[in-house]
Amino acid sequence: MAKISIKTAKERQGEVSVAGWARNIRLHKGVMFIDLYDLSGMMQLVAEAGSEAYQVLENLSLESVIEVSGTVKPKPARTGATEQEFEVAVSAARVLSAADAELPIPVLTKADNEADVENRFNWRWLDLRQPEHQKIFKVWTQLEKGWRQYWDDAGYIQIYTPSFMSTASESGAEVFAVKYFDREAYLAQSPQFYKQMAMAAGLEKVFAVGPVYRAEKSFTNRHATEFTGWDFEISYIESEDDVMRELEQMIIKGLAAVSINLGMNVAAPALPFPRLTMAEAKAKLAAAGVKAEAADDFSAEEEKELGQMIKKETGHDFVFVTHYPVSARPFYHMRREDDPTLTKSFDLFYKGLEITTGAQREHRYDVLKKQAEDKGMDIASLEDYLNFFKFGCPPHGGAGIGPARIIMKLLDLPNIREAVFLPRDVKRLRP
Repeated sequence: MAKISIKTAKERQGEVSVAGWARNIRLHKGVMFIDLYDLSGMMQLVAEAGSEAYQVLENLSLESVIEVSGTVKPKPARTGATEQEFEVAVSAARVLSAADAELPIPVLTKADNEADVENRFNWRWLDLRQPEHQKIFKVWTQLEKGWRQYWDDAGYIQIYTPSFMSTASESGAEVFAVKYFDREAYLAQSPQFYKQMAMAAGLEKVFAVGPVYRAEKSFTNRHATEFTGWDFEISYIESEDDVMRELEQMIIKGLAAVSINLGMNVAAPALPFPRLTMAEAKAKLAAAGVKAEAADDFSAEEEKELGQMIKKETGHDFVFVTHYPVSARPFYHMRREDDPTLTKSFDLFYKGLEITTGAQREHRYDVLKKQAEDKGMDIASLEDYLNFFKFGCPPHGGAGIGPARIIMKLLDLPNIREAVFLPRDVKRLRP
């Protein structure tokens, strides 16, 4: 008999074959009860004493993988139960993989302190057996599915960019230098240069999904040394407003996929998202008595407070902050004609956390070169990049998105590491 999922078994009933993890084992009056779990759900197994199946399962350890055949039938209704429950009267069983009797972490118990969290990351594959942790990656899947649907409908082309670079893609700080045969290379901080190359190649609309590396010695709940980035770049824009409008549509499509396909109550954000200049945001925070740590950036406290203010004023979880100063932005961000000390850039905050940075890029070779010189960049090391703009390149812009931060806020997770399959931070390189 072909194996089916527990969810399908409940729907089909009758004779079935199911497999999964032995999550809980109980003996009562000569009857063995096992809670069997697979990705689709959980169902109780019942094995009668003296049966062949009972003999196979009587020394079973928790978290062993088993396969059983039997008859699915409704359980007697419990007082207060919200839905019909089912069980399998087991007629045949086999152990596919026996688990060690002593588990290094309790699979069903939640972490209650930092030491417990760290130990769970040491045994991440066991930690991820928890249904609520598996849900994280179901949400990831649907969120990306929605974004990809938008990219597909809007005519985007996917590009696959290298992680090894001959020069740093930002200012040169916070990069991982690696030995590359007889010379030094850097792990990419973003696919930025290559997205812009795609614009110079005439691809017009591109997106990229891949790893991003940041050598930041940060010990916050929102930083990682390696994470997955979603990036897009579009040509023939008039300003950064075009980029922000595209981003709004991607977010709406992504959240809709989560809501529809997982049945989660995720409200579609209203358009347009609220927008503030950085000066306006700083003034609003100062008026509320929130202390600023830097004039050209936001602290974690400022981000959080700004998110709460916007939510209270507008009911919106998202807010764009625009007009960042040149001092806070990479050399390739276009500067504003009305005030060259400011850039045509933005950050997008979601529930008080920055999730996106974007901008209109500088596409004019001479201006771009001058801006790199102003930032103290090594022009010789930027030769390949600057060459992208020597032979005609349309006005363009784009953004880099941190989906793990979106997941963190969407599911109200305490730390970005919870939203990552295998987190990497300053101290963690295993498993």
